[in-house]
Amino acid sequence: MNRHLVRPAIAMILAILLLPWPAFAQEQAAGGQPLPAQPRSVDLKLDYSVERKWFPNIATPYTPMNWSEPSLTNSPRIEQLIHGGKLMLSLQDAISLALENNLAINVERYAPWLDEVSLLRARSGINGLVPFDPTLTSSLNLQDSASPLNNPLFAGIIPTGTAAAVAQAPIALVQHIANVNFQYNQYFPTGTQFQAGMTNSRTSTNFGAFDLYNPFVQSALNVTVTQPLLRGFGVLPNTRLIIEAKRNLKVGLSQLEQQIMATTAQVSNDYWELVFARENVKVEQAALGVSQQLFDENSMRLQIGTLSSLDVLTAQSQVASDRQALVQAQSVQLQDETTLLNDITANPLDAHLLGAEIIPTTLISTPTTGENVQIEDAVKEAWQKRPELKQASLSLENAGTDVKATKNELLPTLNVFGEYTASGLGGVQTVTTTSGTVVFPGGAPADLSRVFGGNYSTFEGGINLTLPVRNRAAQADNAQALLNERQQKAQYRQEQNTIFVSVRNALIAMREDRASLAAAEEAKRLAEQTLREEQEKYRLGASTSYNVVLRSRDVTAAEGTELRDRINLLEDELKFNQAMGRTLEVNQITLNDALKH
Repeated sequence: MNRHLVRPAIAMILAILLLPWPAFAQEQAAGGQPLPAQPRSVDLKLDYSVERKWFPNIATPYTPMNWSEPSLTNSPRIEQLIHGGKLMLSLQDAISLALENNLAINVERYAPWLDEVSLLRARSGINGLVPFDPTLTSSLNLQDSASPLNNPLFAGIIPTGTAAAVAQAPIALVQHIANVNFQYNQYFPTGTQFQAGMTNSRTSTNFGAFDLYNPFVQSALNVTVTQPLLRGFGVLPNTRLIIEAKRNLKVGLSQLEQQIMATTAQVSNDYWELVFARENVKVEQAALGVSQQLFDENSMRLQIGTLSSLDVLTAQSQVASDRQALVQAQSVQLQDETTLLNDITANPLDAHLLGAEIIPTTLISTPTTGENVQIEDAVKEAWQKRPELKQASLSLENAGTDVKATKNELLPTLNVFGEYTASGLGGVQTVTTTSGTVVFPGGAPADLSRVFGGNYSTFEGGINLTLPVRNRAAQADNAQALLNERQQKAQYRQEQNTIFVSVRNALIAMREDRASLAAAEEAKRLAEQTLREEQEKYRLGASTSYNVVLRSRDVTAAEGTELRDRINLLEDELKFNQAMGRTLEVNQITLNDALKH
């Protein structure tokens, strides 16, 4: 055996196998610990629950809102991280890019906006018991008519049966009428209805001899206030949709928070999977180097006649197997790069990204999260922070509101009302005296002064009762609301139990993988010790290069297992933080205006 060839080869293999973890410089403080996450926020920007004010531009409420187009391009930050065709990416960079570009977050961002629009509609009172947007109705009507008269009092007395009577055409009644009417209607949260209307008409006729005024103007003012005493009484029955819409908006914000948590956890998980894939490629390359060295050595020994051809074939088969494993590991690396690239971009086909290799720069660390955690304390914290439970709580509150509102709708309709009506009259008055005919001008001013002066007024009050016989629809609505509330209570407890299971499983997984990592570290230490002893035996001539190579492969396998366990523990920490509802907190992510309403 040519030891001068074998020993340098083994030294080279060991150098590859015993390489330290990559000395990533980014996100590392002086003490060797990862730097804390930098604060970042998700801004909703617009509030679509705010109505468009009519003053000073009265046309504003009647024009559409401006909706910005969704951003489907990558944020400029990603280009700044590309150097020499390599995307130098830290874990915190990946999370920040996901918050800016991830389409799942951008899609979910529209949910609170749609809920704000629903709140705007609810504030209008549409689909509720009463509409809260006041209405002002006006009408203008002009009429000019000529009608034949069949009345001798106006047409004159002409003998019947004569030729003159047959030939004479009927006399026409000519009228000119103008009507201008206004009506204002408004409801209040207490169910109170206020109505005010004013009618105005001006009439002139060619037969005004029997009228006091010709032309004449007549106006009337009517004000009515109606208050429900049973059904529809109180604030809650009338503002029910507004109350529920505000809670639904909080549900939408919580769902956005949940999506951000899920995306952040997924991006972090995909980041560590890429780290593992890249390191696993190095492990497979080292394994292939060992197999190739064994094959080369056996081939040389076959040539000098100290080894059989079967040993060479066995080594060659192992080379082929290890080469296949390396190709698979490289494919997994490319797939993990694609997955992470999709997580952090809106357009993965951006020209700047084509062909760019993602280089993770965050150090692999050993988390201590979850140690000495009591399950009772962890579950209580998770119940306070998990967005799913917040959503269940808000749904339960809405169900309670439905129960109260439908209970009110069971009652008969009993309304008390008061009405005030004032009338006026004015116009041109013609007076015939012994000295002649005198015309007194007049019109709208006199008419309106009599209206608002209350010269001719009427007061009216009363009670209206509507009793729905059998009342089956209201009974069904109330029963449905009660059943839904009971169901929501059961679902709330079910969600609590689901959170308990997820927290406990996360704790179990962390403790198991922490123990597995400790065992892997011990196995690696023993494999390295065995390799050193085998090398010493080989130096003394008591072993073979084949045995040294086998021990080297054991070290490679132990390093691969330790790497997998380290990544598993980091991913367990992600799952634990997600189960506890801490994902946004540990990454210092906030939702601006999340509790604005």
